[in-house]
Amino acid sequence: MTKPVIGILGLGSLGEGLARAFAGNGAEVIGVDRDANVVARVGGRLGHPLLALGNDPADLKPADIVIEAVPEDRMTKEAVLGRLVQRCAPDTVLLTTASTFSVPELAIASGAPDRVAGLRFSLPPPEAHTAIVVETAMAQGRTIELARRAAQLAGTEPVALAGRPFEVATALVYAWMNRTVALAAEGYAGVEEIDTAMRLGCGLGRGPFELLDLIGLDTVRNALTVLGVPPAGLLERMVTEGRLGRKTGHGFHRYDGAGARVPADRVTSVTGTPREITRAGVVGSGTMARGIAEVLAVAGIPTTLVARTVDKAEAARDAVAGSLARSVRKGRITEEDRLGILARLTAGAGYTGLADCDVVVEAVAEDMSVKSGVLRAVDAHLRPGAVIATTTSSLSVTDCAEHTGRPRDVIGLHFFNPAPVMRLVEVVSTRHTDPDVHATAHALVARLRKTAVDCADRTGFIVNFLLFPYLDDAVRLLARTDVTVAEVDTAVTTAYPFPMGPFTLLDTIGLDVSLAIMDMLTPFQGAPAEPLRQLVAAGHLGRKNRRGFRMAGQME
Repeated sequence: MTKPVIGILGLGSLGEGLARAFAGNGAEVIGVDRDANVVARVGGRLGHPLLALGNDPADLKPADIVIEAVPEDRMTKEAVLGRLVQRCAPDTVLLTTASTFSVPELAIASGAPDRVAGLRFSLPPPEAHTAIVVETAMAQGRTIELARRAAQLAGTEPVALAGRPFEVATALVYAWMNRTVALAAEGYAGVEEIDTAMRLGCGLGRGPFELLDLIGLDTVRNALTVLGVPPAGLLERMVTEGRLGRKTGHGFHRYDGAGARVPADRVTSVTGTPREITRAGVVGSGTMARGIAEVLAVAGIPTTLVARTVDKAEAARDAVAGSLARSVRKGRITEEDRLGILARLTAGAGYTGLADCDVVVEAVAEDMSVKSGVLRAVDAHLRPGAVIATTTSSLSVTDCAEHTGRPRDVIGLHFFNPAPVMRLVEVVSTRHTDPDVHATAHALVARLRKTAVDCADRTGFIVNFLLFPYLDDAVRLLARTDVTVAEVDTAVTTAYPFPMGPFTLLDTIGLDVSLAIMDMLTPFQGAPAEPLRQLVAAGHLGRKNRRGFRMAGQME
């Protein structure tokens, strides 16, 4: 068929994005909004010759398809769909973008359920790559056909996904974004720092504030209210002030007249002078210690790895050698590079090997009784002025520093696993940390070709503080809804720019590790979901023992 005439009722973030995508693909578009200022703004941005804009729903009568993109309020959507049924032609297909309400129920309320289907977007086009086509038992074949056609004309892939899993995914992601707003409001970290940390630390396509601005702060606020989640005070205030995100030019970030983000000047907090680093040390033989040692040696820094025994030290060096050999096979480095890197890496069991190091990274078990002894030993063997960095993610860096005689020389460097791949390092200063040590940490992270984000000394820092409550929410929702693990994981990765679903991520991290971190966060977030504790007690640890939320065959 020829390209249909598409009407859009509601020109907020989603409506404007749809209008832009449809018009760009040559469709005739009729855009309607009750706010004349919105109509003028969208018209000025698009300026497409095929686009007719107005504020009278009667203007939509010529449309073959009408998409309602009005605020997430059930009564409003029901009323709008009912009016469209009365005012549009009898064969006009009506699509609702509702993200938290039942599409079949809205279709019935419209009075013409055969003509109504759902077309759900987690992000407005062109950022959206998929559109969820929600079919109902009452919808005609033509209705579903045109819904899919609309998804394609929006530049997205039409995907069939059950309504409930999508609603659960939206509830999880919106609650996560709401927590980020509360964290920023506390002054713990800035918007740019949180976005950067979550993108790099979790492999997200966009940071939470970028997502909020794209979706629209008012859209998220309304959905949270529907879900029974109190919106963060800062979110409410910004909506009241009209700072709604990209569509108004100002949300958590700023945007120009065409809707393009205006880069923010990044204000550095580094005031000291970096100390010279000619040799580094790593204490530990586990996955993180090996990865950090590899990263240091790859960066050209002679590195000494110290383990509890010679056997553990040699096994750690062998593991690094194996990792480098894989990099050679994949063409990332040459054999000559591999040999040079290994030549810069020594391993042993004695702390005396750290005597000439300029910085030593402690990467032993996340247990203060273990770390305290290691930190005292490192302190005793290091020369004055050398820096001690701890990789803790859940313990106090201040407490770690107090187990040394040089708290001014101690800083937190929270690497992410796998260290050779992950680009983020959370840099954690204490009230004692010398500015030169802080500057040294930033210089070292830059030398390792990673990105440093400053954090205050608090359990979880940025990434874990925001990530693990989201994972805990997923466990709680699973226990009280009829959705499956696979459905939720698929919905999250299909609808949002997340690389994996929450249950796959829990299995990957390890249910026992996740529970331990959640327990550490209890003073801030409350106790972990009881089903998670029960699973760990029963020996379900995730991928490491092929017993987790996903079946063993899905953990390959």
